[in-house]
Amino acid sequence: MPLQKLLFKPGINKEATDYASEGGWVNSNLVRFRKGLPEKIGGWVKATTSTFKATGRALHAWVDLAGTKYLGLGTTWKYYVVDGSSFNDVTPIRSTTAAGDVTFAATNGSSTITVTDTGHGAVANDFVTFSAAASLGGNITAAVLNQEYQIVTVTTNTYTIVAKDTSGTEVTANSSDTGNGGSNTVGTYEINVGLDVYVPSTGWGSDYWGAGTWGSVSPLDAANQLRLWSHDNFGEDLVINARGAGIFYWDETNGVETRAVALSDLSGANLTPTLALQVMVSDVDRHVICFGADPINDSGTARTGAIDPMFIAWSDQENVEQWEPLSTNTAGSFRLSAGSAIVGAVRARQETLIWTDTSLYSMTFVGQPFTFSINLVNEGVGLVGPNAMINTPKGVFWMDKKGFYAYSGSIQQLPCTVDNYVFSDLNQTQSYQIFGFVNKAFDEVGWFYCSADSNVIDRYVTYNYEENVWMIGNLSRTCWLDEGIFSDPKATYTTNYTGYLFNHETGNDDDGSAMTNVFIESADFDLGEGDQYQFISRIIPDVKFTGSGNTGADGQTVDIVLKRRNFPGEELTTAVTSACTSVTTKIDTRARGRQAVLRVQSNDTNTNDTGMGFRLGATRIDIKPDGMR
Repeated sequence: MPLQKLLFKPGINKEATDYASEGGWVNSNLVRFRKGLPEKIGGWVKATTSTFKATGRALHAWVDLAGTKYLGLGTTWKYYVVDGSSFNDVTPIRSTTAAGDVTFAATNGSSTITVTDTGHGAVANDFVTFSAAASLGGNITAAVLNQEYQIVTVTTNTYTIVAKDTSGTEVTANSSDTGNGGSNTVGTYEINVGLDVYVPSTGWGSDYWGAGTWGSVSPLDAANQLRLWSHDNFGEDLVINARGAGIFYWDETNGVETRAVALSDLSGANLTPTLALQVMVSDVDRHVICFGADPINDSGTARTGAIDPMFIAWSDQENVEQWEPLSTNTAGSFRLSAGSAIVGAVRARQETLIWTDTSLYSMTFVGQPFTFSINLVNEGVGLVGPNAMINTPKGVFWMDKKGFYAYSGSIQQLPCTVDNYVFSDLNQTQSYQIFGFVNKAFDEVGWFYCSADSNVIDRYVTYNYEENVWMIGNLSRTCWLDEGIFSDPKATYTTNYTGYLFNHETGNDDDGSAMTNVFIESADFDLGEGDQYQFISRIIPDVKFTGSGNTGADGQTVDIVLKRRNFPGEELTTAVTSACTSVTTKIDTRARGRQAVLRVQSNDTNTNDTGMGFRLGATRIDIKPDGMR
């Protein structure tokens, strides 16, 4: 028989069986489709050698009037403004004690210091900075005490820290450390940290408002929920919100050494919301909008201090300080009716889309006297998590609890060839960690999510909206920002509470090392109707190597793997695994079976594969009917 060309349909299809998907691909990792052909995705490299604390949850880029590029980064513990290569901590301050309210107690031979501060309001992992403290008399000097600490354990009026020197090395108290730090010690507390992993029955996000275990903590106690951030620039400055907590303002003119402050503390602030689920600055008309804000009380003199999860409030136009609705301004509010809580909102083309747990609304600027028009678009489709939507050049895409959707004036459910694969192996309790991303350079939109057995993000699903194909893979990223103000997409990754910012689509490597576990695997193929055994004696690969790696017989390689089985229910067995280089002309094999599978994968033992990229064409095989002996 002549050579048979294997040119599989683009995209991953996991909805059918491997046998029923004949002619297509059924599994992949770190591979995308471009113009119908599979190729290895682009690599990533650290954007800076500096690191940040805990898990990155939100990225936002903007430029000031002088052309300085800024990057806002909200994490589980902190909020940073990145200027150049430095992570500048601008986390708001929650409270500052009076002098002498804080005292210390050390134990000989231990690095644990017990701090007493009545009604401190801290939770474990909070950050506090001490100043004006005196030495305890021995190893615990003033220099040891007067710095930032992370709180380890907490009781009502005390908490513990681990003593350290200014380089971070642990310091052990000795028998002379009998003092209490003196009467001038001041403790400055940052806002409470949030959780890295959502824990059921801890308040906001545990279930929809009024259902399940909502209300098990006060909405004010944002430290007991998964920490998510929303942020947007108001001109050169930044409006920031920790979901379920306060709204803050960072003034760029004061520099990156200064912290964000509560919106209500701004000079001229009038009836500003004190809590919200999300903040946004509307396009063109420049109103600051708070979703899930606390309403003004019945007397009209103050905010209630309790979140109304269906309530939307907005400021006067071009005025971040004025929130009292008056006949002389455009400040106002509106309460949605379809659903029980606002899950998320995104700025789209000439409108803002707002999802509740059950519905989708459109909010458009119409000017005075109503300012905004808010219309129900659809009832019956929701949003799986506050960040599970993304605006793209082809409209807005989002992930619901059981499907993927698109909106460009009307709602469409996306036909998905990996639908069951994603939703049957999704950790629903961690759905608020899901975030959508767009990679415009490759016409891709996707979602990072936690698989069923994981409490941290470990997978992604991607959709090419121009070619209508789906891709899957394993990768841990906790937030993403597409190219735009910065030339490369950026994403965050955290291990052991140390976070890294990566530039993506940069080269072909995993931060300087060859990318591993890259593969794509076909569905089963056979002869005729599968009633004959087939004998494959030769594989002629069609692989184009790209990137900066070495080529030739001793250069870049991928493994060509041929697997076989006789019945759809059987396990696959490997018939041949052979390295393929840019000069490989053929791979000889003696494989027999009713069904065969082709897999192309990275050669994870080849040290020459740094810088390697590859793109597959039409592999050919020498195949003919045969018997089994």
